Amino acid sequence: MQFRVLGPMEVVDDGRTVGLGGTKQRATLGFLLLNANKAVATSQLLNALWGVDEAPMTARKILQNAVYGLRGALSAARGAAGAGGATLLTRPPGYMMRVDPEEVDLHQFHTWVGRGRELLAKGEPEAAAPLLRDALALWRGPALADLVENGVQWPELVALQNTQLNVMEEHFEAQLACGRHHEILAELESMVRAEPLRERSCGQLMLAMYRCGRQADALAEYSRLRAVLVESMGLEPGRGLQSLQQAILAQDPTLTLRRPPALDGPHGEGRARERITLGRAADTTGSPAEQAPTAQQSGPASAPSSAPSSGVAGDGAGEVAEPSGLGPGPGTGLGTGLGPGLGPGPGPGPAGRQAGTARRQVSVVCLRTRLAPSLGSGTERELESLLDGAALLVREQVERYGGVVTASIGSVSLALFGLDGEVDEGAEDAEGLDDAARAVLSALAVRDVLDVSLGPGAGGGTAHSTVAAAITRGEVLLRRRAGQEGPTVVGAVLDESQALLGAVPEGEVRVSEAVRRASDHTVVYRPCDGVPGGWQALGARATESQGTEQAMELEVLRGLAQRTRHRAVPHLVTVLGEAGTGKSRLLGEFARWSAELPDGPLVLTDRPIEGGEESPLAVAGRFLSAYCGVLPGDDEDVVHAALEREVRALYPSERAAEVPLRRLRTLVAPSGADVHFGDLCPGEVLDTWREFVQDAAQRRPIALCVDDLHRLPDLALDAIEELAESAGAVPLFVIACAGPELLARRPSWAGGKSHTTTVTLDRPERITQEELVEFLLSASRNEPARSPRRPRNSAAV
Repeated sequence: MQFRVLGPMEVVDDGRTVGLGGTKQRATLGFLLLNANKAVATSQLLNALWGVDEAPMTARKILQNAVYGLRGALSAARGAAGAGGATLLTRPPGYMMRVDPEEVDLHQFHTWVGRGRELLAKGEPEAAAPLLRDALALWRGPALADLVENGVQWPELVALQNTQLNVMEEHFEAQLACGRHHEILAELESMVRAEPLRERSCGQLMLAMYRCGRQADALAEYSRLRAVLVESMGLEPGRGLQSLQQAILAQDPTLTLRRPPALDGPHGEGRARERITLGRAADTTGSPAEQAPTAQQSGPASAPSSAPSSGVAGDGAGEVAEPSGLGPGPGTGLGTGLGPGLGPGPGPGPAGRQAGTARRQVSVVCLRTRLAPSLGSGTERELESLLDGAALLVREQVERYGGVVTASIGSVSLALFGLDGEVDEGAEDAEGLDDAARAVLSALAVRDVLDVSLGPGAGGGTAHSTVAAAITRGEVLLRRRAGQEGPTVVGAVLDESQALLGAVPEGEVRVSEAVRRASDHTVVYRPCDGVPGGWQALGARATESQGTEQAMELEVLRGLAQRTRHRAVPHLVTVLGEAGTGKSRLLGEFARWSAELPDGPLVLTDRPIEGGEESPLAVAGRFLSAYCGVLPGDDEDVVHAALEREVRALYPSERAAEVPLRRLRTLVAPSGADVHFGDLCPGEVLDTWREFVQDAAQRRPIALCVDDLHRLPDLALDAIEELAESAGAVPLFVIACAGPELLARRPSWAGGKSHTTTVTLDRPERITQEELVEFLLSASRNEPARSPRRPRNSAAV
């Protein structure tokens, strides 16, 4: 008879599965098998089956019945329990499962793991690997998976799961020592996705990726783990993982010959292993950056090439090429060397002359400018001059905010902020701003200068010049060599910015989550549709002293909101304007101001998802989810509990809460869940939602902010329009931004109704094709030229 607990509970006798009865019988046997051949106290079994101090009065009787049933099942399976057979015995102070250890898969697992660990400790990975692999093959899923599914939560199962993870890491270690990195790469990636905080498996994945030629991915994995640790726990990765990152950055040849440097031990105790050395004793007194070998010692030399490559240090003949991200990867292949022709020349002070390495937190701007072929005369030479002018204008705006353009290839430019740890004295608009804010503002300034919609030119027709920018933030390694004018910069964050640029639509500036957090006090953002962790920069925030382009409009919104709040008078404000007039930025400024008010309103914001038609209930559902504190990914029980809590807070009686609960559940149903409307229609659901919002505003003032209102279905438009009109004396303020399409669909939108205001934003300034061409050609000739229009965000910097 075989007892299997490493997966769903199974007892197999001569190839036939033995029936074990109900959940309580199975749980009793499972707990006894976890403690096989040991007496388990009755009180311990009761706690395992029902929880501490939660057992019913009849618990002992139920346990006795379970034991009786198990004895009958095991006896029937064997026909008669012979000597040495598996038997459930009564042993003070409770019960004991007497069983041959070889019949329990858990015992086999521990036996094979012990042998494998011994061989691994002796330096015999070839012999250890198959033993560890066979031990892991015993697992058919989580231990006692069927009981866990029914709510069983035993500390013994958690410990067993951690043991499995430790053994998986030991198996990977043995396979890496045998040179089988290709075979385990997919398994490692799956494990790291499932257990993102385990440093040892992360280090093993980095090493496997490096050996498979995926150096940039290896460094990106380190950056991912570091970001999670810093954000969630305020911790840096362990010294072992930091040393491994440094070795990868330096392309340490011993990474392909020996094990990685000091990773956590198999049980998380952080045992120190020997450091990787380059034919000499390791100096462990310095920082990881100081211990990193130079490229002349360990970096593979590559022949000079005239074609642009990723991260070429352009400081003269005979220099070794240094790749960004340490290997070929996605992106434009922009150089990151700061030598002549690519960077600013020698850095300030001794740092620009002395050899050495250092790590620096920087913000990276990857920016693409595109000019229509119809601009100017259309000749190749003039088009080259226009592109050159655009590149020089990019450099001017970057340097204006204290950044450095490290490369310009075709229509793409790469710039770094925070490279020297301080802002150059010549930076006009960078005072008091950190590198992330300066990076975003520079990209917005370039967009505002070059991303223009052109009026008809002399040749008729229309043309466009467009800008797209992506900004990321992270650590880079600066390496300065003796005689080199500027440092070489390497780091996965460079490739990340180039990869992000590929997904940025024309006319937009998008940033990573790290950049948004660092610059949210300076720049207005909104989430990108369908891009987790992606944010679109809308413009600079205004200060009280500097004002903003829409200062008067913002004051109007503030005044109406204060009136709504203090007089309990509902109001609907519609902000109309074409694309590019700053509607979203104005809405973001208002939402931020409202949220920062002492005892201010509850601010809820939303915008329809771009592409495709939404359900009429979608926007109401997102507002309701935000009000209830429901997060994406919450299961149905959590969602319904949050909704019921808020509904019963407004409608305490069972009768008053019944109808709102039934109707509003259809709005907050999790993605993929079956929604049953029954005899309801969407209009009834939206009416209930509208009444709920109005009643909720009586408890606390609410500011409801909707962007791109014109994209909503008609039923949703009706609900938004009626929110303020049908409300009584409640502090409910609704602000909706829309394009001209709204009036094309609803010519009488909010017309003639009380409690409504419409604010119209002026369309962006139009310039002629001839003006833009002259502007770019003047820039390419280094002649002074007035910008065809002032950067939209400059007044608020």
